Amino acid sequence: MEKVKIGVIGCGTIGSVHTNAYAKVENAEVVALCDILPDRLAEKAKLHNVAKTYTDYNQLLADPEIEAVSVCVPNNMHAPIAIAALNAGKHVMLEKPMTLNPDLARDIIAARDASGKQLQMGMVWRQKDEAELVKEAIEAGRLGEIYQIRVKLIRRRGIPGLGGWFTTKACSGGGGLIDIAVHFLDLVMWASNNWNPTRVSAKVYSKFGSPIKDYHYVSMWAGPPKLDGTFDVDDYAAGFVRFGKKLTLSFEVAWACNAEDESYVEFLGDKGGVTCGSNTGKTIFRTEVDNHIADVEVRYDNSGDGFVKELTKFANAVQGKGEVPATGEQGLVAMRLLDAIYRSSEADCEVEV
Repeated sequence: MEKVKIGVIGCGTIGSVHTNAYAKVENAEVVALCDILPDRLAEKAKLHNVAKTYTDYNQLLADPEIEAVSVCVPNNMHAPIAIAALNAGKHVMLEKPMTLNPDLARDIIAARDASGKQLQMGMVWRQKDEAELVKEAIEAGRLGEIYQIRVKLIRRRGIPGLGGWFTTKACSGGGGLIDIAVHFLDLVMWASNNWNPTRVSAKVYSKFGSPIKDYHYVSMWAGPPKLDGTFDVDDYAAGFVRFGKKLTLSFEVAWACNAEDESYVEFLGDKGGVTCGSNTGKTIFRTEVDNHIADVEVRYDNSGDGFVKELTKFANAVQGKGEVPATGEQGLVAMRLLDAIYRSSEADCEVEV
């Protein structure tokens, strides 16, 4: 089978996730890696058995063998690298969040349109078996009209890479909201097929990351902390989103707070409701059976790998065998919503999206 030749730009944790997932995609092959840290680049090239390495992404983009790239770098580099890749004639798999702000997102879309190449957003939660099951139920009308969605994603202590780029606003664009809330915000718009958020009232807080030496934790993704680093982003956010007169969404998201770890998305419809994304691992429909109130726990095969699914779809789209599952336009909507949440918090009032 002909394979799409892939270059992975960024060899941090998510870069390795992509490289490992591509190894399970039958019509894709990672042929080059790129990272600005030579030692990490050499380590990951050996780990993943990739021969070609570059410390400058422009050199990778000049390689004629490479057809497509996965962009797995800090958020502030998403736009410049994605635009350069599209201008170089490469298809782009772009990790979430799309970029730092809506204007840069529009620039990426313009570059895609000019290039005629594929642009896929890395919204892996959509690819989970559970998410697909819930979307199918909503589309089949089993919940009736969806009128309210609730999102809760709480980590008691879950700030990643404290002091590094994750917690430096100039590099990340924000904290827990832009890092983890984007997954569930995208998920609810995709599953309900409502892509028109109109107004937002929200507040973000920064309570736990500074001073860095006083942050107590059990484990840290992308750690350890850099004690001389920066923390100038949000670690907690809560708010209310209107989708015109049709639908409302309430959310509470935290990288860190004095509360129990909790995770779920709940769709409320006039015929039924469903909770998914739960840290309990259960997908529960709340409905009626034979005129009796009933909770139905759905059992299904949930062994699928979301990253393998999304990268398979990307490779297929590159080869003209399908469409990308998460578009640049949808990534832009998510960026507009995130931007409105931050603006609402700053202004202490409801704002238009």
